[in-house]
Amino acid sequence: MKYFEKVPAKLLLQDGKQFEGWSAGKIGTTTGEICFNTGMTGYQEIFTDPSYYGQVAVMTNVHIGNYGTLAGDNESKQVQIRGLITRNYTNLFSRHMADADIQQFLLDNHIVAITGIDTRALVRHVRQCGAMNCVISSGNTDPAYMGQVLQAVPGMDGLELASVVSTPVAYDLGPEGADIKIAVLDLGVKKSILDNLVQRGARLRVFPAKSDSKDLEEWGPDGFFASNGPGDPAAMPYAVETVRAMLHTGKPFFGICLGHQIFARAMGIGTFKMHNGHRGINHPVLHLETGKCEITSQNHGFAVEREGIAAHHQLRITHVNLNDDTVEGLAHTKLPAFSVQYHPEASPGPHDARYLFDKFLHNLHA
Repeated sequence: MKYFEKVPAKLLLQDGKQFEGWSAGKIGTTTGEICFNTGMTGYQEIFTDPSYYGQVAVMTNVHIGNYGTLAGDNESKQVQIRGLITRNYTNLFSRHMADADIQQFLLDNHIVAITGIDTRALVRHVRQCGAMNCVISSGNTDPAYMGQVLQAVPGMDGLELASVVSTPVAYDLGPEGADIKIAVLDLGVKKSILDNLVQRGARLRVFPAKSDSKDLEEWGPDGFFASNGPGDPAAMPYAVETVRAMLHTGKPFFGICLGHQIFARAMGIGTFKMHNGHRGINHPVLHLETGKCEITSQNHGFAVEREGIAAHHQLRITHVNLNDDTVEGLAHTKLPAFSVQYHPEASPGPHDARYLFDKFLHNLHA
């Protein structure tokens, strides 16, 4: 195993803040919206989560790469982040199960990264100033060049990305002849979500994001699922119409993350861009129905507006975030339909919310 060569690299934020470090991964230039994840483990799952498409991830854990990578831990077929920022980065790993080091993993996926950054200072700056675009460059660190590249990067507001990461064609998972059939609207679904449904004995057909609702209904599912994914839910009227059609069938519905936001918009409730998103595996959420606090895994930069929910006669809040009181769960008052903003599959992470998959399957069997 050869240690990677250090080449000078720079990070430039949209507000002009600069950081100097060393290259990691591919030598070159990359851009995207900067965001930080507070999890202590799970960097490979983060890199391959489609919800991170178009973003540059800052890892707050100071040691990245020390347990290598393993193909079975991927949440999708490829790395989805646009860039990576770390404090300490190593391709020397200790996990005997690992099949590759992180440097080779990033090189194979053409990902530009920077290391040697004071990530604590960077995260404090982003927390105060809010999410913004950035550029990492190890090929050309001239400030004028980097500034020009950065100006061409679109903001996440109004950006439709789900159809970019969604499956191009429908495919099936799970046992043939299963008692339960679930139509999955793939807005950027994680593999571990599908695994949780299959492990509970369901047959799945995973449909592209822009599928016609008639295609989903013609398959004859017992219920519907809307997945996580990247981008602005306000830029996805096609998904809103599909979820609205799902609800009109009266069959059980479950939405996670972006699917939760689309469910809200289908019910006439708006969404908004957060100052900073929630990303990590340690976020406390209060389940209003039980009074219990769940430690949850989260990854989202948009949230559901509270305004209008209290007066909505067909919608109620089921979960709230204990850090900022944002809406973390919704349920229909008349239909077996519900959603959560966080990730109950939590791979890796806490299992506090796995009961939500059981609740969905219970609704399907009812």
